[in-house]
Amino acid sequence: MRMMSDLRYYKLDSDVKKPVRATSGSACFDIYSFFKKTDKITVFRSDGYEKVEKVIRSPNGDNLIPINPYERVMVPTGLIFDIPNGYSVRLYSRSSMALKEGLMLANNVGIIDSDYVDPVFVILVNISGYIKYIESDNRICQAELYKNQPHILQETFKKPEIKTERDGGFGSTGKE
Repeated sequence: MRMMSDLRYYKLDSDVKKPVRATSGSACFDIYSFFKKTDKITVFRSDGYEKVEKVIRSPNGDNLIPINPYERVMVPTGLIFDIPNGYSVRLYSRSSMALKEGLMLANNVGIIDSDYVDPVFVILVNISGYIKYIESDNRICQAELYKNQPHILQETFKKPEIKTERDGGFGSTGKE
């Protein structure tokens, strides 16, 4: 019997690495890149113009996606999630990738809705000053199954009043 919080996934290829938790105490699970030499990768240059490139092959035979400084790249995972109703999957940057490689999620947190049943991509941005490479089967982000909090969006015609001693607007957490 399927629990409402079970997250199922479909692999587009038998070689796709399954998502895994690194330890029993891990809050999130790791997601890996997956692509072949024949795949085309969508790249957005720093000037905003889209280009599509093929995966390149390194001298030792590895498939690589080059990411130039300030480029954004849609990295395929080879996975499709079957997310239960009432949940979403949240994608987060891996701190070691951000620190050591200068690669982060371009949208800070990726949100995959339960009604999205297409291949998952991770949008990485290179914030380093150097070209970086992603290999197929690299851990590229971490993710969690997230329970949605039902709520009603309701317009009010009265401006909200100050509730605490907070003094200051946007970007302020209080008195200096």
